[in-house]
Amino acid sequence: TQGNSSRRSKFNFVDLAGSERQKRTQSSGQRLKEGIDINKGLLVLGNVISALTSSNGGGGGATATAAAFVPYRDSKLTRLLKGSLGGNHKTLMLACV
Repeated sequence: TQGNSSRRSKFNFVDLAGSERQKRTQSSGQRLKEGIDINKGLLVLGNVISALTSSNGGGGGATATAAAFVPYRDSKLTRLLKGSLGGNHKTLMLACV
């Protein structure tokens, strides 16, 4: 029936702050730890995207072969974006350089 149908939406707004070089910023303590976490998240995001594109001919999506391992669990960022990256979601990415 039309009255009982519903749709769910999920928005992920992610600020992928630029790669932090410790030597250039001379950060220490908490700021250094945050920079390391940012770099790790960006590295894992790149690994996930590479695994998804290489496993199914560059198409992306949930049809990846079982032989290819996609490391979603390696960072909080990729765990949160799992559905958007390789699931059954429509994804729009905006990049401001």
